[in-house]
Amino acid sequence: MRTHYCGQLNSGLNGQEVTLCGWAHRRRDHGGVIFIDLRDREGLAQVVCDPDRADMFKVAESVRNEFVLKITGKVRPRPEGTVNPNMASGEIEILCHEIEVLNAAVTPPFQLDDDNLSENVRLTNRVIDLRRPQMQKNMMLRYKTAMAFRRFLDGQGFIDIETPMLTKSTPEGARDYLVPSRVHPGQFFALPQSPQLFKQMLMVAGFDRYYQITKCFRDEDLRADRQPEFTQVDIETSFLSEDQITAIMEEMVRYVFKEALAVELPAPFPRMTYAEAMNRFGSDKPDLRVTLELTEVTDLVADVAFKVFSGPATSGGRVAALRVPGGASLTRGEIDEYTKFVGIYGAKGLAYIKVNDASQPNETGLQSPIVKNLHEAALKGILERTGAQSGDLIFFGADKTKVVNDALGALRVKLGHEKGYLNGKAWEPLWVVDFPMFEYDEDDKRWTACHHPFTSPKDGHEEFLFTDPGKCLAKAYDLALNGWEIGGGSVRIHKADVQAKVFEALNIGAEEQQIKFGFLLDALKYGAPPHGGLAFGLDRIVTMMAGAESIRDVIAFPKTQRAQCLLTDAPSDVDEKQLKELHIRLRQKVEAQVEVSKG
Repeated sequence: MRTHYCGQLNSGLNGQEVTLCGWAHRRRDHGGVIFIDLRDREGLAQVVCDPDRADMFKVAESVRNEFVLKITGKVRPRPEGTVNPNMASGEIEILCHEIEVLNAAVTPPFQLDDDNLSENVRLTNRVIDLRRPQMQKNMMLRYKTAMAFRRFLDGQGFIDIETPMLTKSTPEGARDYLVPSRVHPGQFFALPQSPQLFKQMLMVAGFDRYYQITKCFRDEDLRADRQPEFTQVDIETSFLSEDQITAIMEEMVRYVFKEALAVELPAPFPRMTYAEAMNRFGSDKPDLRVTLELTEVTDLVADVAFKVFSGPATSGGRVAALRVPGGASLTRGEIDEYTKFVGIYGAKGLAYIKVNDASQPNETGLQSPIVKNLHEAALKGILERTGAQSGDLIFFGADKTKVVNDALGALRVKLGHEKGYLNGKAWEPLWVVDFPMFEYDEDDKRWTACHHPFTSPKDGHEEFLFTDPGKCLAKAYDLALNGWEIGGGSVRIHKADVQAKVFEALNIGAEEQQIKFGFLLDALKYGAPPHGGLAFGLDRIVTMMAGAESIRDVIAFPKTQRAQCLLTDAPSDVDEKQLKELHIRLRQKVEAQVEVSKG
């Protein structure tokens, strides 16, 4: 039906007849000559309709925005002074010979060039929203990125294998989406949170190098970078060490950014231990574009009169400082706003010191309500350790280590981007390695896996599984980029006895192991090779590439932050017949019926 896409036209086609199909993006009547900007997935083309072709011109007069059109005409240069450098086809226009309305359209709910739309309006009318040029670019970028992943992995000998969407519920961490079975009354499938167990079993089966671009599901509270269903590039390989795996994955990420975005990422990516990242940046996915760092001062304030500092310092907590160069110019109002901000992360307040004269580590040179409660040795040590100069400001966090890290880590990023404490680089990748194997759950009074329970302990750390789980480090690695975790993985446990020990350390007994993971433990007994892998978040990567604010801008039909689809009004009620077939009775309805009968 068409000979060319609109966005593919250029001056090399001057004088040629072309046929285009697309939507009327804009129609303008200029003194008897009608201009139509025709739009398709590749871009726009300007069509000129002269009145000397009466039948064609009559049709052009009837055209309105979003009409679906077929246009045949001749490519010609635009008149001097009318070239549009912002369009791929901006040097030419189409002199229209024939125009056919393939379908009329009602007036759309909003103009496609309106950039001030509420997200609810956009998601309710997602089909129209997806016509907007920016959304078309985002979807094309997503496609190019996914294909770049495929080309690289195919070239490295990885094979694409599908794993099941209906699987077994093994509740660890986030909640599963459950699917009732009609043919097995009272029993449920779960939608996969990850293909983790299946890809490990594929390694046992001898497929050696596997990948899959697949949907995963988590029934959890949502944020801007989370969705109940998301897409990950899932990868597993056998007979490679931790360093070999990360080297291949690093090469892949560089390849993908070059192919999809024409961006050269640095080589090699820097590496940092989890402990160092948390100590310096308060985050295991630090944004290295921000030049601010945290400084440990716990030991310096253990004996001060200020209980807000000495309390955490002597009870296993953390006191950290964040030096803000030139920050003494911050107003009281700005400091109050930052204090409110850290409260989101559990901080009870935000102590600070303005350094008016760094040569006077006392109330003469320092301005703050807390200075009088800190002895001079502590103040001098803080100035020396942070490197503070006259005119700087120092913020402090003092609480449980997690609260301090979360609060000051987030404040560091906020200050960096708001006040310009940036190194000027566009992309800052970082491998974070040597994660703790376990973290202690204060509520449940037990150890839980930091990544997942199939991660291998580092060599020489197996002995800590029972003696001191908090010391046990894992062969786990995350790839961070500009403050986002874009991928994470580990070397897996390939010996059944080691896997059983890890389950025991997690207080998962032999019977529970068999019920939840028996199929994996049995598979590991049949000669499982050493193996490991990663999973990359495709949605997050494309969001960063597109410079979008939310992953909802790079997913064709996303859910809202309340896990709803406004386009289809899902989730929704189902009729009683469907519930009966599934042997399900809704508790809310039963309780409501009981209340009515009581009344």
